[in-house]
Amino acid sequence: MFLGEYEYKVDSKGRLPLPPKFRPELGAELMLTKGAEKCIVVYPAAEWHKLADTLAPRAVPSSKIRKLNRSIFGTAFSLSLDGQGRIALPSLLRNYAEIGDTAIVVGLNNYIEVWNPSLWNSEKAATEEQVWQIIESLEAQQ
Repeated sequence: MFLGEYEYKVDSKGRLPLPPKFRPELGAELMLTKGAEKCIVVYPAAEWHKLADTLAPRAVPSSKIRKLNRSIFGTAFSLSLDGQGRIALPSLLRNYAEIGDTAIVVGLNNYIEVWNPSLWNSEKAATEEQVWQIIESLEAQQ
């Protein structure tokens, strides 16, 4: 399980360390792709394969599934951690997420997100308001 938020420097080659406590669960192969909210999503291979199975095309995939597949799989990269526990963020994804020389790594249970610090702070503030509304609506349903 990936938990917490961590700030790291991104070196001049675009390499980002991942938290040491995340590394054993990540395994040998990582999959990176664009996140919906201008971030980079990092999946361990097993989680990526679960996602791929969910989105596997039927005999004739719908236009929505094709678009979703293009968005998720067309911008995906397979990577592994280097000897120092870093990943080399592909420039396509770095540019998309506006990652400069600092990044926020956020654990989200079974996957990780990588954020530009100012975008993360904005997202976190907006999310906190929504979370309380969701909790209140769930309590009202009980």
